[in-house]
Amino acid sequence: MDGDTTVLRKVLITGGSGFVGSAIARAFAEHPACAITVVDLTPPGPTHVVPEQASFIKADITVQDEICRAVCQVEPEVLIHTAGFIPPLSERFGRKLQALVWKVNVQGTKNVLEAAKRAGVQALIYTSSCCVITDDLGIPHPNIDEQWPVSPSSLIYGESKAAAEASVLKASADTLVTCALRPSVLCGPGDHQLVPAIHACIAKFETPFVIGDGFNLWDVTYVTNVADAHVLAAENLLSSKTAAGEVFFIQNNEPVPFRDFCLAIWAHFGHYPPIELHIPQTLAYIAGFLSECFTWLRGTTTLSRGSARDACSVRYASGEKAKRILGYEARVGFDDAVRLSCEDYARRLGIELPAQKTKY
Repeated sequence: MDGDTTVLRKVLITGGSGFVGSAIARAFAEHPACAITVVDLTPPGPTHVVPEQASFIKADITVQDEICRAVCQVEPEVLIHTAGFIPPLSERFGRKLQALVWKVNVQGTKNVLEAAKRAGVQALIYTSSCCVITDDLGIPHPNIDEQWPVSPSSLIYGESKAAAEASVLKASADTLVTCALRPSVLCGPGDHQLVPAIHACIAKFETPFVIGDGFNLWDVTYVTNVADAHVLAAENLLSSKTAAGEVFFIQNNEPVPFRDFCLAIWAHFGHYPPIELHIPQTLAYIAGFLSECFTWLRGTTTLSRGSARDACSVRYASGEKAKRILGYEARVGFDDAVRLSCEDYARRLGIELPAQKTKY
């Protein structure tokens, strides 16, 4: 790993009060000489903890003057752009929030790039997403690598991240080197989407249902592993620059059947589905369509054509490029990632996890 001797002095993290941004701030805090500034709309709180020594600046990335003022005030050598908008699960497969998603993720990124140029930032790392590829639900994505083409049409989140990522990579130059990291779906302390949604299936009596064959492989990444990758990318861009203009998939490199991931979470909460009811994907797709019609009349639902496809999707990537260029390897493995995520969510729920009977 070529960045071992690189000294990180001044880092600014947009979205640093959030789930991923705060983990990145904690990772940079392992470098004692590094001054960390968090830029966000809201200050850090108890759920997403940042290091005590981190400074906070309130700024909106969609307002160019605000983000330029914040970045120029700090004059960081490294800028980590993590701020963005992820549609809630209820809107993931629709287009209602397209204007907002585009405003934050695409125009906001362009504003950050302009601010970085004005402030003389040396290196910018964009927190992209595997969704630039995998949000195309029409095809499987087995063991994809960075050569895999971006789909011209997918879900709004993947489309927006792909457009923002392209802007970041195009901006890479001698005066400002850039790269993009594509984490897979994330779990860890402060997760408000993945583990809570899977845990909620227990109360909704949905755990016996298996859509498709149940063997479709997914990547899941523990959030501190993604944070480590950002530090490695920063070190690289300030030294050898072999990551400049490049994109990297980041994950635990332990693809697991999505059903097994759900079973592991439920087991930590003491729940074991008494039976399994297999639902063919085609039937689930039809049920999703009918549910969407009902939703149009009566309100929200968790079942849709998109969610049926999502549950059956195959999405895992090769970690070879990140290992070869960044020296990235996951420090927290899958079993510990699930355990730590469930322990954190149990604390937030105010409950105690039961002793484990079996692995799952």
